[in-house]
Amino acid sequence: MSVAPLAPLPSGSRTRIKICGLTREEDVDAAVQAGADAVGFVCYAKSPRAVTPERAAQLASRLPPFVTPVLLFVNEDAAAATRALSAIAGAMAQFHGDETPAQCLAGSGNGAHRFLRAARIPLGPAGIDFDLVKYAQDFSNAQAILLDAHVEGYGGGGKAFDWSLLPHVANAHLVLSGGLTPANVGDGIRVLRPRCKSLAVDVSSGVEARKGIKDAGKIREFVAAVRAADAFAS
Repeated sequence: MSVAPLAPLPSGSRTRIKICGLTREEDVDAAVQAGADAVGFVCYAKSPRAVTPERAAQLASRLPPFVTPVLLFVNEDAAAATRALSAIAGAMAQFHGDETPAQCLAGSGNGAHRFLRAARIPLGPAGIDFDLVKYAQDFSNAQAILLDAHVEGYGGGGKAFDWSLLPHVANAHLVLSGGLTPANVGDGIRVLRPRCKSLAVDVSSGVEARKGIKDAGKIREFVAAVRAADAFAS
């Protein structure tokens, strides 16, 4: 992956952080204590990090105010997704399958819940052919477009796409995901921050001891790396 030289971020930038794929109470607590802005629960049975909507509600009940619970769905029935979202105060959806704009809107309760829409960016040079500007326009009802690597199945598989190939999408809020770690998240922020309205980051495998089990130390390191990148702007 080619990474642009280090350059200052816009003054006053703050990158929001989501820790995804949580399955245990201690991992929810570790994410909150480290300073995460959002936590994600995977409601997709084929994922090694899957939890049921009921389990997601149990885990989300531990969250303090102003930490957002996010439920990840893959081609879920709209009524089932809406029921799961309605059971968790303040929950938002993340649609990670083949959902159309209309299906995302229906699955979010026709606007009752905010949602993220995942864009699956091809790995390698093919990433330049992904029309992110059009994608953001098509999903203009989304709170943000989440950028993940396109691998077999759904989810980025811990792979990072080439961030430098993405165009400027000045009117879109973006969430960078896919293969992020404490070592590379700062580079991702510096590359993409100037290209969008706002930038957040989303990590799962990069802060794990093993699939579905988070490492509190890695979570702290990841958050510290994000804050260090933000501090470079000030």
